[in-house]
Amino acid sequence: MQTNDKIVEVLNDLIEINNDRVTGYEKAIEETKDLDVDLKAIFQSMANDSRKYAAELTQEVNKTGGEATTDTTTSGKIYRTWMDVKATFTGHERQSVLESCEYGEDAAQKAYNAALASDADMTIEVRQLITSQQATLRIAHNLIKKYRDLHHAVNA
Repeated sequence: MQTNDKIVEVLNDLIEINNDRVTGYEKAIEETKDLDVDLKAIFQSMANDSRKYAAELTQEVNKTGGEATTDTTTSGKIYRTWMDVKATFTGHERQSVLESCEYGEDAAQKAYNAALASDADMTIEVRQLITSQQATLRIAHNLIKKYRDLHHAVNA
């Protein structure tokens, strides 16, 4: 089986962004106060979704004969470092954690948009998988934004 390097690269980029989400939401769970059980449950669910998506994408990479990544993106590592610094100064406030999560969700949407706009030769099944994952991630983004906006309104 011949490896299609472009599609492997596209899929690996999405695997990395999902790995970033897992790590980011695990960090958000740590940063969230014990009273914020609603957020902890949402963050855990979102991390689990990304574990599932990374596994699905890994299967597609394997089908092409490529090698799936297990890493995170460089920008994700930089972002998590920034989140650590921000948390130090903001005291791990709910608003700050939600803003950080929304930033990560924006990055995920950009990665999925780039994948779908790519000129990589992808099957209909792969395109549908990417589109389906992106739609679910958009729902997650909107939920995080809703929580952020509600928290801001309540505390304004």
